[in-house]
Amino acid sequence: MRTRKPLTVAAVAKNLGALVLAVVFIFPVYWMFSSSLKPQHEIMTKDPVFVFKPTFENYGTATGVDLFWTYVTNSLTVTIGAVALALVVALAASFAIARLKFKGRKGIVLIVMMAQMAPWEVMVIAMYMISRENDLLNSIPMLTLIYFVMVLPFTIWTLRGFIAAVPVELEEAAQIDGCTRGQAFRKVIFPLLAPGLMSTSLFGFITAWNEFAMILMLNKEKESQTLTLWLTQFQTAFGSDWGATMAASTLFALPVLIVFLFLQRKAVGGMTAGAVKG
Repeated sequence: MRTRKPLTVAAVAKNLGALVLAVVFIFPVYWMFSSSLKPQHEIMTKDPVFVFKPTFENYGTATGVDLFWTYVTNSLTVTIGAVALALVVALAASFAIARLKFKGRKGIVLIVMMAQMAPWEVMVIAMYMISRENDLLNSIPMLTLIYFVMVLPFTIWTLRGFIAAVPVELEEAAQIDGCTRGQAFRKVIFPLLAPGLMSTSLFGFITAWNEFAMILMLNKEKESQTLTLWLTQFQTAFGSDWGATMAASTLFALPVLIVFLFLQRKAVGGMTAGAVKG
């Protein structure tokens, strides 16, 4: 039988610190969700209300906004489209960077790093001018391409590390057994990239889903807007409708939570550990 190690002061302090941090990070999410279930007069009080009778009226107000389902469709279209395009392009690019030897490879890596570090907000005016000159303002495909460019550098950089971590011997063994380089990648390397694909998909989804500056500048027509602008619509002549705003924020965060819960179960690292004997 395994004997339990006695608790030390250091262990207790670490656990207490972790508990405090968990409360600090979780409380805003709890307050957002609980506020979405409160009537307006219980939200705008000096003393916080923890015990209340929940109501779903705020959710009705949030989803009752004109074109709500159009915003949902647009958000899912640009986000999923950008992530899918980034994964396809990044798989080819990261494989070439990690495995092939060619002139200018280090320069390409440097460009990818610079693109990843650059704040995309400074490109809003340039993107607006490009879209205007090509008559692509208020265009969902154009927005998808912009989001694709935004998430591509991180996707390439991350997948490059995962491909480089796969032992070359596995690929060479597959080629000795008769596989072409493409078949070796598809049958040997690609199945081992699950952690990288999941983590980059999650990052890309969150980045595109939460983006605000580009959509605010490029898509002025309501039919081409997304849920990020939908969150700004709960203003009245008497101030903000905080109940509807909290309900909208909860609904907006729900897809990201679902994607995270789905992907984090599959993003298991160390799949290639011990795959090749020394």
